[in-house]
Amino acid sequence: MNKFALSAILAIAISHQAAAQTPPLEQALAEMRADVQGRADHHGYPIAGMASEDARQVLATIHSLDRDEWAAAWSAKADTYIAKAKAAHTRAAARDAYLAAWRLYMFGGWPARTSPGKEAAYHNAAAAYRAYGALQDPPMHVVRIPYEGKEIVGYLRLPKGVTRPPVVIAMGGLDEFKEYEAIGFEPGALAHGLGVFAMDMPGVGESPVPMEVGSERVFSKVIDVLSARPDIDKTRIGIYGVSAGGYWAALMAYVEPKRLRAAAAFGAPTDHYFDADWQHASWGTKEYLFGLKEARMYVYGTTDEAAFLAKMAPFSLKARGILDKPSAPLLLGNGEHDTQVPIADLYLPLKSGSPKYAWVNPTGGHTGRGPGWNEERINSDVVAAWFAEQMR
Repeated sequence: MNKFALSAILAIAISHQAAAQTPPLEQALAEMRADVQGRADHHGYPIAGMASEDARQVLATIHSLDRDEWAAAWSAKADTYIAKAKAAHTRAAARDAYLAAWRLYMFGGWPARTSPGKEAAYHNAAAAYRAYGALQDPPMHVVRIPYEGKEIVGYLRLPKGVTRPPVVIAMGGLDEFKEYEAIGFEPGALAHGLGVFAMDMPGVGESPVPMEVGSERVFSKVIDVLSARPDIDKTRIGIYGVSAGGYWAALMAYVEPKRLRAAAAFGAPTDHYFDADWQHASWGTKEYLFGLKEARMYVYGTTDEAAFLAKMAPFSLKARGILDKPSAPLLLGNGEHDTQVPIADLYLPLKSGSPKYAWVNPTGGHTGRGPGWNEERINSDVVAAWFAEQMR
């Protein structure tokens, strides 16, 4: 057998072997579809509340890992709900359709606005949520606060029948924009007689300030504005942050100890999270659906790993010398098995400065989520209940 015939036989054998193996792209798509569908079926983060059938239909149309194809697929399904909302004959039907559209647009832009399609999906999500919010009872009010040549955009909802209620400033994390946090925290807060002002943390959504040390000043401005409103009790203003947003809530407990009646931070980075070793270890966590490293770098304003890691260190509350200072009453919460933010970042501030409150789910993951403890229950039974007690 000559060398040319042998090469041909080897080429055929290799091609048959490759065909028998699952291509990496197809394997990645299959795993992605299974994970997303599983979360939709079991109301898991980040798509709790999305209809399982909607997820199934959209996933069947996605054939690559291209960001814009991803955004377009979820947005196309969302568009059908916008049409239903506009054609609805009842307020309730329109409201529900806008909410379904928001969930789909939101996931089309998740976890970060890293392509034109994802950027468009984010803006469509915000518009759908505002249409939904206007039909709520009590209605949601969009509040725009001029700030440093830009504006702070927030959503305010006050409980019915309560004169000058307390208000909690609420924010999510690097992928939980204000709409996400509003829908998760408002039901429990309103049930406990609390108003909610939902806003984006620095570096995400419509925040006018980047993710950098010093951006906490934006929250002091919000406290100024809320304190001046005649329909809010300025002596009972709180702040609540989840995940990366928990960092800012914890920090503000020290920055505004006199004007904040209480603060709560769940799954909050405070020190060890900002170490390069933790960042490397956490990027592959299965708790997060996909794109964690990319989303983190986007929020910090870089696509360069070395620049991102270098930018992290100054954020540490320990490095900033703030942990031993007095703070407003502060509730720290998380799950013992959090793989996105080290549980040590809860215990460090708990042992420093003013006495703190803590809630730890011994079997929970990030922010305390786990069997029997979804976000809705944590927000209502733990966080809102604690704020109500502090605001009494």
